[in-house]
Amino acid sequence: MSSSNDKMQTVRLGTGGPEVGAQGLGCMGMSFAYGPTTDEGEARATLERALELGVTLFDTADVYGFGENEKFIAPFVRAHRADVVVATKFAIGIDPGNPQARTIRNDRPYIRQAVEGSLRRLGVDEIDLYYMHRRDVNVPIEETVGAMAELVAEGKVKHLGLSEVTAGELRAAQAVHPIAAVQSEWSLFSRDIEAHVVPAARELGVALVPYSPLGRGFLTGSFVRADELSSDDFRRTQPRFTGDNATANAALLEPLRRIAQERGISLGQVALAWVQQQAQVHGLTVVPIPGTRRRSRLEENAAATGITLTAEELAALEPIAGKVAGGRYADMSFTSAGRE
Repeated sequence: MSSSNDKMQTVRLGTGGPEVGAQGLGCMGMSFAYGPTTDEGEARATLERALELGVTLFDTADVYGFGENEKFIAPFVRAHRADVVVATKFAIGIDPGNPQARTIRNDRPYIRQAVEGSLRRLGVDEIDLYYMHRRDVNVPIEETVGAMAELVAEGKVKHLGLSEVTAGELRAAQAVHPIAAVQSEWSLFSRDIEAHVVPAARELGVALVPYSPLGRGFLTGSFVRADELSSDDFRRTQPRFTGDNATANAALLEPLRRIAQERGISLGQVALAWVQQQAQVHGLTVVPIPGTRRRSRLEENAAATGITLTAEELAALEPIAGKVAGGRYADMSFTSAGRE
């Protein structure tokens, strides 16, 4: 494992965007979605350890824990303001009484209200990277990005990002204001963005920030079926991790197990190394944001930035995505896939 004096390489998000470590940290699970955080002290120590290892992009959103995740990372962000690139997002509203009921808003009044809330919860004067979390198809993306660009002009936001957009939406947005990064799911289990979004991002000089690069933990082998997880873990609602789908998908990990055993590394490191290597495969900047609440897992993830898979290993992993059973979400309209 690298020492704190041997930090990971840095890359730039977009043309003129922020310089960040080649791997970021998804903070969502510290407050939301994956069951309770039983050891907040360990989660906070994980943030500190990440920075020591050269992780500088810390990803959150206003919807994670209904604002609690932004509040949770705020002391860390403020303590290391000059060294941390904080990314947060707007657009999704969740009914606390019915977590499956979501609203999506991209209109200007909502955006202005959302950014003020995030600035207040994070306790900062400026957000480094502000994402549109999901697309409201009832609002032209030019209007949404125009409203976001106003925030840049006012000094409330430094750089703009989009999440789960199509190639056409990315091109339309880039015509209004430079986009530093597109955040979409990308892993050995989820490769649909390679058809259109990745080529568009490469052409436009936009970075890809893959979320769930470990298949929401499934690619690490840490669970086989969602019913093993806590009752409030939202993976229980995802088709890939339930019933016959889960059984079929677990069998797809065999090539990872073989490579991991031969290399003396973990399954998660194989999966992350594959995502990191897509930067070379596709010729663009790729900064995955695996999430964790534990230093040991963080160190394991960060070490994957130093692993290069061989052509034979890449070939062995290539067929996996095409065999995955079940969708990423029960309702795929929540993603860009249905609009591409």
